[in-house]
Amino acid sequence: MSLYAIGDLHLHFQCELKSEVQLFDPLWKGHEEKFRENCARMIKDDDTLVLVGDHSWGKDLSQCEKDFDYIRALPGKKILTRGNHDMFWDAGKTKKLNEKFAPQLNFLQDGYEVYGEYALIASKGYTFEGPYYLDRKGRIIGWDEEKEAHAAKLVEREAGRLIRSFEAARADGYKKFIMFLHYPPTNIMESESIFTQLAEQYDVDQVIYAHCHGAKRFHDSIQGQFNGREYSLVSGDYLNWVPKKIMD
Repeated sequence: MSLYAIGDLHLHFQCELKSEVQLFDPLWKGHEEKFRENCARMIKDDDTLVLVGDHSWGKDLSQCEKDFDYIRALPGKKILTRGNHDMFWDAGKTKKLNEKFAPQLNFLQDGYEVYGEYALIASKGYTFEGPYYLDRKGRIIGWDEEKEAHAAKLVEREAGRLIRSFEAARADGYKKFIMFLHYPPTNIMESESIFTQLAEQYDVDQVIYAHCHGAKRFHDSIQGQFNGREYSLVSGDYLNWVPKKIMD
């Protein structure tokens, strides 16, 4: 039994593709088939695959049916976390999603899933991404302060969701945690954030995140060891559509 993760599939079997990265980056050419083949080769029925947000370009469930058919057909137990482009997913209606798609798909929001001794905790997360104002040498000399203030409210909301999920898992006796975010834990101006602080507060073993796709974005946030935690970017194009093994 193994735990795998990947994010940013951005499936679009039923809707128009508008992403320039997907249209022009060769890493995205035929990515659905590449990923399907890699999953078939690597993942067994008793494994768990966490899909870390941005599953579909569909604006509502009617535009996502074939995308979810594709995900359901993948091997292993599938856990889906929420991304910024998942317009079909109203956070307050997660229970209805689970009722509709159980037992093949598990939508994780405001709670936790279990993998062995570990509680899997997830949130969309959030981080301020600009706009930044640059000088002629590309150095940041300022940013949109109004948008930064709005971002701070979203960060606080998502951190609160994580705290409630951690506390629920603790109350049920879990002491080991893996944290999944869609957004990276820090932005390009930060060396730490509320999300890295929560990872330390709850003694999280690993922090898994996505969202940073396109080669220019691959190194926007923390990777590797940081303050005793392992941080991993699992955006699909970064992994070349090979799901990352998180744990045996």
